[in-house]
Amino acid sequence: MLTVRPILPKLEGGRVQGLLQLIEDGIHLVVAALLVLLAGILTVGVVHDVIRLLQGPYHEETVVLSALDSSLVLFIVAELLHTVRLTIRNQTLDAEPFLVVGLIAGIRRVLIVTAEAEKSFRWNVEGIELLILAGLIIVMATAVYVWRRSTRPGDYFPLQEARRSPSPTSSPTPVRGS
Repeated sequence: MLTVRPILPKLEGGRVQGLLQLIEDGIHLVVAALLVLLAGILTVGVVHDVIRLLQGPYHEETVVLSALDSSLVLFIVAELLHTVRLTIRNQTLDAEPFLVVGLIAGIRRVLIVTAEAEKSFRWNVEGIELLILAGLIIVMATAVYVWRRSTRPGDYFPLQEARRSPSPTSSPTPVRGS
């Protein structure tokens, strides 16, 4: 009978797992550093755009739309950085922060589309986009609710949890006096 030897040397499972964990953490740190750099660039860009728009002849709508759009993108980057931080700390990838980022992005787009189409709204392109965005927001909000309820049921029924657990004052253990 022919036996096949592995080409790579057999390493201990713990050493391989440790090495892979170190590489994974390094990738997360690089992503976090890039998000911090992006947040800095976006912050400078938002301030620069607002100053530039305020210097010349400006329209309030243009300044507000530009600042709102850029600020919400910055908020999305901050939430992504938060997600990476949680992933590094908990050593797991959680779906809830990504759903929150998706909600923010959907709401951002709804705000921008409605602000831009306020005077000339048509049901063709803008209406369809708003309907799709509204549907996505409802689906993501429902997913966040279901996710939180399934992972942290005590947060949604605190009174029932309080009734189940004995209160510290009704403890049968005697209290020692002086």
